[in-house]
Amino acid sequence: MKGNLYITIGGLLEVVWAVSISYSGGFTDPLWSIVALVFIALSMVMLSKAIGAGVPLGTAYAVWTGIGAAGTFVYGILFMGDPFGILRVLFAGMIIAGIIGLQKTSQPIG
Repeated sequence: MKGNLYITIGGLLEVVWAVSISYSGGFTDPLWSIVALVFIALSMVMLSKAIGAGVPLGTAYAVWTGIGAAGTFVYGILFMGDPFGILRVLFAGMIIAGIIGLQKTSQPIG
């Protein structure tokens, strides 16, 4: 249970660093660059803690990146003018379905 919390937090932190990279202007803006680097580190710490709590490696990594990808996708549409389309939403929904499926079917190790 703890592992799922770590992986969820880590995935949400991944959204923050991905958005921060966008605002950093290719790491030319020092403030956004620092924010991105800090949140990259925090996100990886949460991934590590999830694996340490027994979430299988493949599941942990897939869920971590999936949450980050889906969250960044939604942020881009809502706040950055990324294109919105039925097929794009359908495919993002498939990522979310995969995340849920992996979490529900993976047994913690140890």
